[in-house]
Amino acid sequence: MSPSLWATAHACSILLPVIAQHTQTWDYKSMEAYEMPSDTLAPWAEIVSNAGPMTVETMRVLPDDGWQYEVVEGVLVRVGGSSYRATRIAGRFFAVLLSYVLAHSLGDVTPPAGTYDLDASGRSSTGLVPDVGYIRADRLPFITDPDKAVPFAPDLAAEVASTNQSRKALGAKATRYLEAGTRLVWIIDPRRQEVYVWRQGDTRPGVTLRTGDLLDGEAVIPGFTHPVAALLT
Repeated sequence: MSPSLWATAHACSILLPVIAQHTQTWDYKSMEAYEMPSDTLAPWAEIVSNAGPMTVETMRVLPDDGWQYEVVEGVLVRVGGSSYRATRIAGRFFAVLLSYVLAHSLGDVTPPAGTYDLDASGRSSTGLVPDVGYIRADRLPFITDPDKAVPFAPDLAAEVASTNQSRKALGAKATRYLEAGTRLVWIIDPRRQEVYVWRQGDTRPGVTLRTGDLLDGEAVIPGFTHPVAALLT
């Protein structure tokens, strides 16, 4: 049987990985599958071929092999290690934001590798890993098992673009965060020296910040500001 199109799928489907540029969607009712382009699923990452259906917790305990894994609608995806510049920006921004949030008792901040399980928001078998995530204080009691992924979307997600990640690709990830309940997303692009601000309801960045501007936590992180120039230095 040709792998290009097996059958038309119906409801109740999950996604299973296959070869490089395509993903199979498996329909439990018809027990058949069809292919869809992978770039519609997680264009910021690479689909892991032949990994099988994946849950957030299964993904989270995969052996450390140098890749950063996420799971999107049951499909395992991965990105390679970050450059020194991207790692430095993410690490320093985490430190700055954590210091502010703790000093003002606003909640908590997760560093790179902190996983957010979006199942509770209706995004079945989807776990995303922002470079920096913020959780407001009143939501912390809902983390009932600290040894598992955070069981909801972050209030703020910040992503530092790698050299092979386009604005469009990370915009797709921003949209997934927002659809799951994240209130503010910052996409940090070191090459262009810009930060793209996404808010609830946005279909494209609402604001583009440059080196003369300030990041503003708005109502999500009240009072927090940080110079874009300092972030990108």
